[in-house]
Amino acid sequence: MRFKIYITIVFFFILSKSDGQTSPSLILTKDGIKEIRQGLGRVALFDQTLATVQLEVDAEIEKGIDVPVPKDLAGGYTHEQHKTNFFTLQKAGVLFQITGDERYAVYIKDMLYAYLELYPDLDRHPAERSYARGKLFWQCLNDANWLVYVSQAYDCIYEWLSEEDRQALNDGLFKPMADFLSIETPQFFNRIHNHSTWGNAAVGMIGLVIDDQELVDRALYGARSVSVKAGAVDNDGGSIVAQDQEMGFLAQINHAFSPDGYYTEGPYYQRYAMYPFLIFAEALSNKRPDLKILAYKDSVLIKGVYALLNQTNSAGEFFPINDSQKGMSLASRELVNAVSMAYHYGSQDLSLLSVIASQGRVPLNDAGFDAAKAIGEGLARPFIKPSIELSDGANGDEGAIGILRGGDLTLVMKYAKHGMGHGHFDRLGFMLYDETGEVIQDYGSARWVNIEHKDGGGYLKENHSWAKETVAHNALVVNKDSHFDGKVKEADKTSGTPYYFAAGQSVRIVSAKETRAYDDVEMHRTMAMVDLEELEHPLVIDLLSVQARAETRYDLPLYYVGEFMSSNQQLQTNNDLTPMGKESGYQHLWAEAQADLTGDLYSMTWFNKKRFYTLTSVIQSGDQMIMTRIGANDPNFNLRRDPGLIHRRTGVNTVFASLYEIHGSYDYSTERPLNLFTSIADLKVLHQSAEYVVVRFQLNSGEEYQLAFSLKDDSESSQHAVKSAKGQCTWQGVYEFKKIK
Repeated sequence: MRFKIYITIVFFFILSKSDGQTSPSLILTKDGIKEIRQGLGRVALFDQTLATVQLEVDAEIEKGIDVPVPKDLAGGYTHEQHKTNFFTLQKAGVLFQITGDERYAVYIKDMLYAYLELYPDLDRHPAERSYARGKLFWQCLNDANWLVYVSQAYDCIYEWLSEEDRQALNDGLFKPMADFLSIETPQFFNRIHNHSTWGNAAVGMIGLVIDDQELVDRALYGARSVSVKAGAVDNDGGSIVAQDQEMGFLAQINHAFSPDGYYTEGPYYQRYAMYPFLIFAEALSNKRPDLKILAYKDSVLIKGVYALLNQTNSAGEFFPINDSQKGMSLASRELVNAVSMAYHYGSQDLSLLSVIASQGRVPLNDAGFDAAKAIGEGLARPFIKPSIELSDGANGDEGAIGILRGGDLTLVMKYAKHGMGHGHFDRLGFMLYDETGEVIQDYGSARWVNIEHKDGGGYLKENHSWAKETVAHNALVVNKDSHFDGKVKEADKTSGTPYYFAAGQSVRIVSAKETRAYDDVEMHRTMAMVDLEELEHPLVIDLLSVQARAETRYDLPLYYVGEFMSSNQQLQTNNDLTPMGKESGYQHLWAEAQADLTGDLYSMTWFNKKRFYTLTSVIQSGDQMIMTRIGANDPNFNLRRDPGLIHRRTGVNTVFASLYEIHGSYDYSTERPLNLFTSIADLKVLHQSAEYVVVRFQLNSGEEYQLAFSLKDDSESSQHAVKSAKGQCTWQGVYEFKKIK
């Protein structure tokens, strides 16, 4: 059974409020309900959303109440039914308050009593797969989801219920559930992680509804009466609790976000965590205005919404950094709530209205009403995504991600913290997009969320054996071993080092270092996106400088998206395929062909979505290019059969220098190709050392361009002079990009 679910949560910002105010007082307020009712029928987007939600909830009421005994994993019947129940209950509560129709209140009461009958006899879920097994669901995370949503429904009918009903539900269902999620499962509740954010919000929100200050304090500051065993890890290998670690909701805000609003687990999980962060923050604004939670840490929760918007491609899909299912986008229920809230409680940024309009619905609350009204009045302005560097770490000093945008291109480079248990071993890895989608891809996670066919919808074993490994990314592999030897604890101790970021009008540069992923190997990657009048699209320059103490084998993968067209090298195909290795992800790669590279350049063109793309790389004596295909040792076909290539080199200190060009088109209706060959005639490394790298490339039309870059001195006032194969090269500042002729 499939359900289309829309979030309809009501937010009303109350600057001050007495503890004695009657319900609803968690998210909806009586003043807010009055304003919404007065505006009904006059704000199109809000009215459309309301009508859609009403049809959905009425359909669920017609089906009757179904509260099955839990037994299934994600995607299974019992899991999906309980999930449908909590979404429907929340929406029914909103509808009761907006319409006054008691059918919705009766439905909520009857279902809560069904859970009251079921819950006291439940043991932990029979599926023993999670480090923190739930009761209604296979993991406590989903139980916390249930309580976050159902708390809102309960608040909407709390005053309508009799005192006897409230007492029965509080003592028999809600308090035991809050204790179960916190005191009885501290490894879930007392950590810095998106799981605990949901747990903290769940316990705090039900505490606010039933006026239980002890539960609210537990949510804010952690379950301090219980402890977690030292060294405990979750299912992804992430540490549960560090020594002397802070805990609770305020600690989540303190440690999970950087000052720029970047969330260390990456945008996929930031999107997921933003719902409990914002929904509980709104409830606290109503009930505990003294906390000034939305202004806390320089309004970092609102900044988090902007950080998410900036981590999307042209289709509004989040960059698949760390564990991420591709395709998650700004259309998600979490972002429908978040963007309207950022508009309403932020600076009334009119550019956010265009994002909200594109979402096609709004939350049924005063934030959604406010946004929908402004859209109806024609106030929306375009939301322009800039080139931006988003810092990582609580103080903004633990790496970053760099995002370059130019024309229709977007380049993302990761040099942030590892990302805890959901992190990938991909320091200095990158991905590239144009307006059609992926050009050079990151694999994302090996998971089919809620698809029962694929191991119940959870993370597949190939997520560890492939998707997290360095060779699965566009990042340098040393001696066929993943960064930090594939150890999460070691990777979590450090971050990449931002070196330089510039977002000029025609030249945009991101540059960062990684010195601890491998012993005695230092990596420094610099990527530039430059506008050239001779080319159709911006050109990407990629310079990866490596310094090592001994001869080393380097593998530099590139996962292009599309169909191989041609290469300037003679490839030898392999009819008998064998895996490329036994571990570190190589066991999942086939070597379909290879070439011992000759000459000065390697060039390969591929085609995708009516466009041509060309990689041009400088080669050295002894270099190899291996054409790969994902899928070895994958009997259940859990991995996509995506193509890639690996530039293999053996040496000590070296520079991998490449250009990525987007060019031409193909019209299927006329079968006419245009500009299907690269414009790059030559590329040379003129100087390489620990201090500098200088490259020059020539176009087929004869023009030459040169990029000189300082790898040690990032001062804009420093003067540099370098001897190169083309003579003396001098410049001021970190870099010089210029046209030679």
